[in-house]
Amino acid sequence: MIGKITGRVDYVADDHVLIEAAGIGYIIHCAPPTLAAMPGPGEVAALYTELVVREDLMQLIGFRTLAEREWHRLLTSVQGVGARVSLAILGTLGPDGVGRALALGDVGAIRAAPGVGPKLAARIANELGDKAPAVMALGAQGRRAAAASGPVPAAEAIASAPAALPDDASATADALSALVNLGYDRMQAARAVGEAAGAGGSPAGSAGLIKAALKTLDRNL
Repeated sequence: MIGKITGRVDYVADDHVLIEAAGIGYIIHCAPPTLAAMPGPGEVAALYTELVVREDLMQLIGFRTLAEREWHRLLTSVQGVGARVSLAILGTLGPDGVGRALALGDVGAIRAAPGVGPKLAARIANELGDKAPAVMALGAQGRRAAAASGPVPAAEAIASAPAALPDDASATADALSALVNLGYDRMQAARAVGEAAGAGGSPAGSAGLIKAALKTLDRNL
């Protein structure tokens, strides 16, 4: 599988970019925000990729970060969500917005994406709500690692930067970052994370802590 392509941009079209790497030009389909962030022709760009293979199609889908690619994989695990619908959702909400919509069960936000009707939006929210914290933790790890290592893209930091904190502290930092990114007040988020971490049978890892903290916040509404 082609997991990442780094090369020179040949051109950027409405729904794809052509990147030349090692003498081969790759057509990579992306969400509009990803295409808008592409550098100009002749400059170097890097995209994480997912290869879609069907009887009548082989297509590369491109993402700026590993977390964004994981959201795509999660979205396309739902029946009725193909690459086009996934890119529409990511393009409309952004990866952080997708996390917020799934974590909070916000069907209306998911429906805002072109081509997503009420039934499909409800199915996405129902099926992925419990799975969202794992990807939220991945994004939070990227933001924390990037902040610790300077001006390095979050995706690169996830892949290569060592954790700067012990495991328990890392999980707490990731959970707090994810909740604040959802729009919760930092003090409110910190209390929820602290309560979740101090509960009996404390959840393991960032994803478990995020999920438990969200349940705590939901109870306190």
